[in-house]
Amino acid sequence: MRIKAEITGKWYEFDSDNGVDISIPMNDKHGPLAWYIERMKIEPVRHGDFIGSVAKGAPVNFMNVYFNPHGNGTHTECVAHISDIPISINQQFKDLLLLAELVSVSPSAYDGSDDRFVQGDLVITPEDIKLSPSFNGNAIIIRTKPNSLEKLNHIYSGTNPIYCHPDTISKLLDLGVEHILIDLPSIDREEDNGTLFSHKRFWDYPENPNTQRTITELIYVPDTLQDGQYLVNIQVAPFVMDASPSRVLVYKL
Repeated sequence: MRIKAEITGKWYEFDSDNGVDISIPMNDKHGPLAWYIERMKIEPVRHGDFIGSVAKGAPVNFMNVYFNPHGNGTHTECVAHISDIPISINQQFKDLLLLAELVSVSPSAYDGSDDRFVQGDLVITPEDIKLSPSFNGNAIIIRTKPNSLEKLNHIYSGTNPIYCHPDTISKLLDLGVEHILIDLPSIDREEDNGTLFSHKRFWDYPENPNTQRTITELIYVPDTLQDGQYLVNIQVAPFVMDASPSRVLVYKL
């Protein structure tokens, strides 16, 4: 279906049948893992002689699911992730579609000029983010290079993955970005003694917390999508908590 939508005062047209899913399905057999979390578990309910599995003779599959959204796959989080502000992820996304730009970055080893960060770490700096001069969206999709399919099953725990310098977050905020989507487990260093420089900069916490901005992590953007502008639809389960597994669809304009 061809649809026209007015976003930020301009009209865009896209084909709703040709969205590309850039989320990684969450399941109990494979997929990325982070933060030393175990793989999600899917188990049939057991009550007396009843076992909630068709394969075991039940009339229906009736499963319990155990998972951690931050470590078991693509997820979207709000400011409640780093605060006790009474807000939850299901209260976000009043807009069905976001205007986003996809950018590919190849981080280099950090030079150690800021002693808050470790020399040699792979850090996304402001210079790595090159948006088009006409950018007028409110979301950014960051694809890190190299971009092999190995990301779909990578075990990030204990590997000190790429992360964002807080000045990079400041640059995005200055450009009007309200939603960050990235193919990493976090925009902060894996082990940073709880400083969370980039998360706090993005949500302006604790000085003036912003309750509308979101971060979506552990996406995978195939190389078939070229850098440029897209419409994005972020779908989250209506959990009353700081984060939820999410499905992210992008549409070519």
